[in-house]
Amino acid sequence: MVKSYARFAQSRSFGVITSATSNIVWTPDSNAVSASTSRTTSAGLAIVPANEEVLTWDVKKGECIARWRDLKCKSEVTCIKQSRTDEDIFAVGHADGSIRLWDSKTATIIVTFNGHRSAVTTLCYDSSGTRLASGSRDTDIIVWDLIAEVGLYKLRGHKDQITGIEFLHFKAEDFPDDVVPQSTFEHGYLLSTSKDTLIKLWDLSSQHCVETHVAHTGECWALGVTADEEGAITAGNDGEMKVWTIERRRIATAGTGDDVTRIGEQGPIHRSNKERPYSVSWHPNGRFFAVNGSDKSVEIFKVRNEKEIQKVISRKRKRKRVKGKENNAEDVEMEEQDVKLDVSEVFVQHTLLRTPGKARSVHWAHTGKSSKSMQLMVSCTNNLLELYDIPVSREKNKDATSKEAAISDYSKLYSVELPGHRTDVRALALSSNDSLLASASSGSLKIWNVRTGTCVRTFECGYALCCAFLPGDKIVVVGNKSGELELFDIASAVMIETVQAHEKEIWSLQVHPDGRSVISGSADKSVKFWTFEIVQEEVLGTTRTTPKLRLGHTRTLKVNDDILSIRFTPNGQLLAVALLDNTVKVFFTDSLKLLHNLYGHKLPVLSMDISSDSKLIVTSSADKNIRLWGLDFGDCHKSFFAHTDSVMSVGFEKTGHNFFSASKDRMLKYWDGDKFENIMKMEGHFGEVWALAVSKGRGEQLVVSAGHDKSIRIWEETDDQIFLEEEREKELEELYESNLTQSLEETHINGDEEGPESSRAGKQTMETLMDGEQIIEALDLAIADLDAIAEYEALKAAKPNASIPKPERNIIFRAFGDISAEQHVFDTVSKIKPSHLQDALLILPFNKVIDMFRILEIWAKNEWNMPLTCRIIFFLLKTHHESIVASKGMRLLLEGVRGALKDGLRRQKDEMGFNLAGVRYIKQKAAEKGRSGFLDIDEYEKAEEEERKGRKKRTFNTIA
Repeated sequence: MVKSYARFAQSRSFGVITSATSNIVWTPDSNAVSASTSRTTSAGLAIVPANEEVLTWDVKKGECIARWRDLKCKSEVTCIKQSRTDEDIFAVGHADGSIRLWDSKTATIIVTFNGHRSAVTTLCYDSSGTRLASGSRDTDIIVWDLIAEVGLYKLRGHKDQITGIEFLHFKAEDFPDDVVPQSTFEHGYLLSTSKDTLIKLWDLSSQHCVETHVAHTGECWALGVTADEEGAITAGNDGEMKVWTIERRRIATAGTGDDVTRIGEQGPIHRSNKERPYSVSWHPNGRFFAVNGSDKSVEIFKVRNEKEIQKVISRKRKRKRVKGKENNAEDVEMEEQDVKLDVSEVFVQHTLLRTPGKARSVHWAHTGKSSKSMQLMVSCTNNLLELYDIPVSREKNKDATSKEAAISDYSKLYSVELPGHRTDVRALALSSNDSLLASASSGSLKIWNVRTGTCVRTFECGYALCCAFLPGDKIVVVGNKSGELELFDIASAVMIETVQAHEKEIWSLQVHPDGRSVISGSADKSVKFWTFEIVQEEVLGTTRTTPKLRLGHTRTLKVNDDILSIRFTPNGQLLAVALLDNTVKVFFTDSLKLLHNLYGHKLPVLSMDISSDSKLIVTSSADKNIRLWGLDFGDCHKSFFAHTDSVMSVGFEKTGHNFFSASKDRMLKYWDGDKFENIMKMEGHFGEVWALAVSKGRGEQLVVSAGHDKSIRIWEETDDQIFLEEEREKELEELYESNLTQSLEETHINGDEEGPESSRAGKQTMETLMDGEQIIEALDLAIADLDAIAEYEALKAAKPNASIPKPERNIIFRAFGDISAEQHVFDTVSKIKPSHLQDALLILPFNKVIDMFRILEIWAKNEWNMPLTCRIIFFLLKTHHESIVASKGMRLLLEGVRGALKDGLRRQKDEMGFNLAGVRYIKQKAAEKGRSGFLDIDEYEKAEEEERKGRKKRTFNTIA
């Protein structure tokens, strides 16, 4: 009988506040509005990346209120952008080049786009919210139509990663006296920057680059455009930023061939630090902008207003006058008129904001609470989110030094820090009933509720390397880098005791199976045995005493090298000790005499575990191998090359000989210890997996892993069964599919190296390939059916009196209620997502394109979904233009399609015109009924009060 195994799947992940792979977005909380004052009571919501997920945090409460996750997506979030028109719509870019549009109200995906070959680095919405531009590491810019859900075109010209894109919009009222093409108002322009040092201006109506400048001598890392779209700032290496003016009138009126400068460089300004910048973010008021680099600070710059500029000019003139008098110069008055300001004197540093970790992303928070201060949301690379309050004006402090006076004060309003570690989790431990999880890192120990994923306790500790729950699950013991054992009481949230147990790092801890003692193994070449003692301690100021738990040292086992891991057998008779000399020594627990010496690994054993029947021991090493040994004779049963990097941890299931392994290659694997076979791979982490904990309690089998990506992931046993042969076949299919799509991409790249600036936006995926195959299958059935019916009708016309049997139709048509052939093709095409349709149609060979035109003619005659019919016709004509022109038989077919399309569109146009006229008439009647010759006094007083508060005045329709 074929053996089956239970599949393990990820059920929850927690511990991540924000990832360092993407930017963050602040948005107001529409639900938190006070009924009495009509003002928001919240500090807003933070939309942040969390590896492959997107989280929504309530900044004030520090709670995660929403989690967006697509189960099909296995790649990290690299970019987030909020729509300008609908605050609930967010575009999220991923490392695999896909873009997903999310509705934040329902936490559902609206549409998925696939067009980029590598990670999406920047996103931008236009002012109408109907177009989205995306830039990627593959050097391409793609403009997407969000209404039709298709990629409009791909812009090529940059030679390296795109670092910034912004739409430039033009309105007719801005240019009343100028002749501006209508296409400029409709399409606008696009500004882009890249690591190739260039800044480019693209005309979206003609889809080509009209102007290019070298922005910096090195990479151009960020782009920030003002709200009025008249200026921009780019950030490069060595702390250099450049100010650019966008000549909107020249852009709108100048022709393509005109030799004019549309983007003008004004000069450089310099940041105080020289690290690589991440972003340039303008405040909505247009007077401040924030720049953050890969260091622990954010710089806020201020644009001086006219009054401040005049003060600087008068100060300069005064200096010149004094200097002129000293030199007895005669032309002082002439020099006074020639005073010019440098760009660095207009753009000055306002605040240098220090952050606890390296600032990854910033976003201005528009809380509207006070006009005297600004709020800035900052995400740090150490899993931290903070909201700062920055005063707009600087208060002069006479006591402060000149350097301190130059930087205004700021304050931290809120911080989201408790639900995650600042550094990588190095140790995990599950309680006996699997309800609590302890995770330890450098500086902190956290206790989690396994079922809900919430952090219930946080303790400060040293650099933790190992941890364990003591019997009763009320106390956690932690071994740290300085050789100390720290005991923490979970209920009272206090540290009970710190014991200087060893001279060097404590690499491993384990509680004895009888629950009466604990052992610690250290790099000082000793294993120490500790018993639990209850000591009565006096309460200060009273005569009462309280019982306290203490660790009592009983025995020490000395070995000849550093100890990396220690394990008791479940029956408590043997003790296994892994040493730095690549060996594992097995001792009797009572006498501490050596029983076995297990050698075979080429590098040190990092972790080990013993099966529940005390017969097998599994060891994992830095040599990427796992070995299974028998404890009866100390023989090696099997050695396998398990991972592509160091195997950090292993653990047996609670019963049986199946075990799990975790490695620095970001992978967890499930193994059969009897058959020596890999059962399944468990992918999910985006960094090295440092720690692994396997449940040994009575409940369901749980596996917990923690890695460099700051996430703690829970893997649970499911009802799905695994058969090894099927699993291997599935892996081969996945490998074939990935190679197939990769080869299609490579063909596409090689064919278009010296291609035009604008090309089709699209990318073949397995979904589009399958959709294309479905269209071909439907066409084959439909054409065969149409030909059979045409043949039957021809015979019937030739011999009207003869009894000719009707042709037998395909069983698929009968299964769907005896539908027509063209209806079957229509249903197949309608089920394909609009974003996949063009890529699916590209798969059709030319003979199938001819068949498709036959079907399209029938659709046009029947007026079935005319927008879809027109879209397919125009796309096929554009794609196969050369082949269609060369084919003589296509002329008659296309004339039939044109005639049917013309008639159908004319009828639809008349219908739309009638409907529009009706809507206008209804609107006019409604407007007439809504007018009145008087005002309600209560409404008038309410409007006056709102105007006094500075709000938008309510308008009323009146007649004289």
